[in-house]
Amino acid sequence: MEGLLFLGLVAVISEAFPVGMHSGDKVLRLRPGNEQHVQFLKTMSDTEKVDFWLPTWAELLMINSTADIRVPAEWVSEILSELEKIGLKYEVLNENLQVLITDKFSETLSGANYSYENYHSWEEIEDWTAKIAEDNPKLISRLEIGKSYEGRSIYLLRVGKRKHVVKPSIFVECGIHAREWISPAFCQWFVKEAVESHETGSPLKTLLDEFDFLVVPVVNVDGYSYTWTENRFWRKTRSRYPGNYCTGTDPNRNFAAKWCSLGASRSSCSNVYCGPFVESESEVKAVASFVRDHLQHIKAYLAIHSYSQLLLLPYSYTFSESRHHEELNALAGGAVAELRSLHGTNYRYGPGASTIYPAAGISADWAHDLGIKYSLTFELRDTGEHGFLLPESLIKPTCEETMLAINYIATYVLNHPY
Repeated sequence: MEGLLFLGLVAVISEAFPVGMHSGDKVLRLRPGNEQHVQFLKTMSDTEKVDFWLPTWAELLMINSTADIRVPAEWVSEILSELEKIGLKYEVLNENLQVLITDKFSETLSGANYSYENYHSWEEIEDWTAKIAEDNPKLISRLEIGKSYEGRSIYLLRVGKRKHVVKPSIFVECGIHAREWISPAFCQWFVKEAVESHETGSPLKTLLDEFDFLVVPVVNVDGYSYTWTENRFWRKTRSRYPGNYCTGTDPNRNFAAKWCSLGASRSSCSNVYCGPFVESESEVKAVASFVRDHLQHIKAYLAIHSYSQLLLLPYSYTFSESRHHEELNALAGGAVAELRSLHGTNYRYGPGASTIYPAAGISADWAHDLGIKYSLTFELRDTGEHGFLLPESLIKPTCEETMLAINYIATYVLNHPY
């Protein structure tokens, strides 16, 4: 039976990731030392010969900054040759991404139990949202808050002990960028921990008594599905608009937070395309409408991303600080210290624009300006060794340590109402 299950898993992987899709693709880390280096990388981005992982947009590159880029196999020889010519030194983070992709999957997946130490397709996650709500009716309810561009349901799980009064809530957003698989995996882990807390009496139990956690496991359901069938490194939605040459909008540049200004692009082919107008994406509209409708009860907004090991506070659309900067900075510092206490994982923290890069139109900035004081963005593991291909063996430690930070933040919010 175990052999049959493993063969079945191999078949699923082969179907999701056709052999050779990214065979020979390399990930490089570079540090442009002069303006010629910067301009070369920007030109490569314009020709779509490279895929920028960090920063997500070549226009954000500066001299002596670090860039992680994926180079498709067909362009590797040309790109490496050009780098040698202009004297731009590089480090190869990964020699062959196809190997890393297939290595992401362990042999532990089985049909008997839902494994929280595996990545799951959207169909599996959708079924899970229904079952975990059905199995835990006193703790979890499932709401459909909207439909995606391609017609998939966007689900929110309300997680918290039922009371006869409306409780304050904490919104947890996962999976807004399609290729960041550890993000939906964390949201599922959080819900699992919530269920188990009522059996183990963990600190989360007290928080569930006082708060409702509003968890969206996957915001960008179309993009996430696409990463399982067509392109593992797809980031955006799958929307199309008349006159646009390319598919998709970056949903985390589509919120009304200085929309399409610093750190966002009006080009539909850019990975940080802001969309044709604010909340053009049905996925963004679903989240924004729900938050607005329940604004008086939402006390914190937590956006879960990867990768970089960062905890970011407002703002990303400007280098100016929030009026709550001192409090939020201290909160972030306490949270990352708590996170580090388990596995020694180091996180940096600070305002988004200065800590990672400028980005207009992101959800956490929008929520903060809407009046949700405690608005933070996590960039989970790692710092580039695996990037968006975090191994399944690291799901558990990543989620365990992140839970400590979430519990710390939620406890602070509970003790510092506003």
